[in-house]
Amino acid sequence: MSAWDVIVAGAGASGLFFAARAARRGLAVLVLDHGSAPARKVRVSGGGRCNFTNLDMGPERYLCANPHFTRSALARFTPWDAVAWLGDHGLGYEEKAPGQLFCAQGAAAVVRALEADCAAAGVRLDLGVPVRAVQREGDGFSVATGRGVLGARAVAVATGGLSWPGVGASGLGFEVAAALGLRVVPPRPALVPLVCGHWPYADLAGVALPVRAACAGAAFAGDLLFTHKGLSGPVILQISSFWRRAEALTIDLLPGRDAAALLAAARAARGRGRTLVRNFLAAHLPARLAARLPGALADTPLADLAAPQLRALAQALNAWTVLPTRSEGWARAEVTAGGVDTAGLCSRTMTARHVPGLYFLGEVQDVTGQLGGYNLHWAWASAHAAALAAG
Repeated sequence: MSAWDVIVAGAGASGLFFAARAARRGLAVLVLDHGSAPARKVRVSGGGRCNFTNLDMGPERYLCANPHFTRSALARFTPWDAVAWLGDHGLGYEEKAPGQLFCAQGAAAVVRALEADCAAAGVRLDLGVPVRAVQREGDGFSVATGRGVLGARAVAVATGGLSWPGVGASGLGFEVAAALGLRVVPPRPALVPLVCGHWPYADLAGVALPVRAACAGAAFAGDLLFTHKGLSGPVILQISSFWRRAEALTIDLLPGRDAAALLAAARAARGRGRTLVRNFLAAHLPARLAARLPGALADTPLADLAAPQLRALAQALNAWTVLPTRSEGWARAEVTAGGVDTAGLCSRTMTARHVPGLYFLGEVQDVTGQLGGYNLHWAWASAHAAALAAG
């Protein structure tokens, strides 16, 4: 039954990266994918520029029930290994933001490099062939596909998660894991804008400013963007991975500055006490937000504010509380949080502890990277670790 050494379910970043490396170890590798083109998420990643890694790399950049799970794989495939791989294909990189490395030739060039690696290593890539189920059979596996049942000594599940359904996302990997006895942490959208019901600031859509957002013990600094439905921007995408329903966000609109001290100084300054609240705030916030945030107090002189009003205004500036009602869902999520429980996986090899020969790679695992190239790097690192163990 074992016609193949390894069958890879999913022709995304982790699947193709693993396949080429495993094949170079002398294994017969078949990659199956239900889509008509490989690495569709890679093609659109980073707005088509492909943020393929981040120089500020470490386990602390990943959300995982086991905070040490990523350590081994990250140590064996570093950001500079990713740079070197691009260089092997004549591709360069650009640092668009501190630590964030993008392929200078764009995402399509990264996909071509993945395809070239697989072709050179003798990988067979069958597109438009869905994997329907994976079962243990003897010392190997039977893989039910759209073209019948195939056999393999090992199976690598690299099907990704549920985010970006427009490019073919599916929950197949979670179904395979559950069928073979692995626990699956309930998937949820991550790196996603948040929606606030009865949102009173819809008129501020398009307003952006740097803030610090906190929730569930996590905090991030970055740009916040008001939308018609709620909040977005890099800082909201980051904190969304930690947010749960019924939890509030605490947002510091003046990060690094003491709002109470600023208000006190403005009231004490000669002639400044008659400054309207909205005009004071406009010196520190976008004008449209400065006019809306204080509500009925916007046209009140600072000197006329009572002590409780001053405290409330300072609180709104340094600890503005927002209660989202939901995220914008899978269609807007950049990644999937949750997935195959890492407690059931070996961190050095990515194999299922109780199902020898069964690998899980990349986003299908319960490993969620922060914004900025971390999730794509985990695709490379987890695939590299698994390929070292294959054979």
